[in-house]
Amino acid sequence: MRPLWEHGAMPADAGSASPEGDSPGHTVQTVTGPISTADLGRTLMHEHLSIGYAGFEAHSSRPGPDRAEMVDVCTERISQLQDLGYSSMLDPCPSDLGRDVELMVEVAEATGFNIVCATGLYKEEEGGSAYWHFKAQFEDVGAVMADQFISELTDGVGSTGVRPGIIKCATGPGAMTDYERTVFNAAAEAAVATGAPVTTHTDRGTMGGLQQELLTAAGVPANRVIIGHSCGSTDTGYHMGIAAGGSYLGFDRFGIGTLMPDVDRVASLVRLLGRGAGDRLVVSHDSVWCWRGEPFPAAAAGRLADLFDPTRFDREIVPMLHDHGVTDEQVDMLVVENPRRFFEGVPLAELGT
Repeated sequence: MRPLWEHGAMPADAGSASPEGDSPGHTVQTVTGPISTADLGRTLMHEHLSIGYAGFEAHSSRPGPDRAEMVDVCTERISQLQDLGYSSMLDPCPSDLGRDVELMVEVAEATGFNIVCATGLYKEEEGGSAYWHFKAQFEDVGAVMADQFISELTDGVGSTGVRPGIIKCATGPGAMTDYERTVFNAAAEAAVATGAPVTTHTDRGTMGGLQQELLTAAGVPANRVIIGHSCGSTDTGYHMGIAAGGSYLGFDRFGIGTLMPDVDRVASLVRLLGRGAGDRLVVSHDSVWCWRGEPFPAAAAGRLADLFDPTRFDREIVPMLHDHGVTDEQVDMLVVENPRRFFEGVPLAELGT
């Protein structure tokens, strides 16, 4: 693998003029450097090569897979996606959830797959909040967070030179804590300063409206925001409020039946297509391919691999969508056009609720 510093050469550009002519050219930052958004192709917008909940390293007797095992698992998953015609994915793992940009680089180089990584922080309950709570006794951690996000976006993650292409922030179910509000404010500051887009985590189909309100009030363009896990709700009014506000909706947990049956996710997505919101929907699975430590019982390992399957959208969900009258052109909109337009920052048409 080439030294990681070789990958951090250029900033992401959401709309620079093309030297070839009058049409605008756009790039997106991947872990191996910037690429044209035209080269994204079929794209899944929320998958994870690896996750490590804060504290996993304390479970020293159960460290999880080693690096070689992780590379093997991830390259196999990528190969399966390539067989389905995919060429890109967003891994929005925040920095306090076991983010491993060096693993992403190794897998991207081994497969030729485009991987976009994130800067940012996770929700208070399950992220690395203890560190920031302690630090808050001595200084304004919101300013420190914003500086950290900006530094990673412009200079790279640590000494790796790997630059994120998006900012991640999150809330828990039913409320936004003061800590999470601090993270959102810092994310907004970094997004405005750098032009980077934002993707979020929501729980149980809640808090998306407030997330959108806070980010846009701070100056982040609504069309540069994905409200993630919006498929946690079947409330079309909730969805249309976010869509009319000009942001994208992540229908990005297909296959996780413990949270909601896919038949309900499909029905909600079809309703949104019928209401004219298809241009602001992106899809994925929130699959996790490698877990650091052993957050689940060892006996569940085989079932986890089946649950977190990033090929499910094409194998199972697309046929369900076809049964509802959704066309191949509309499917392409979800996996090709919408991810590309999101990263390009193309304005979205006005949409009523």
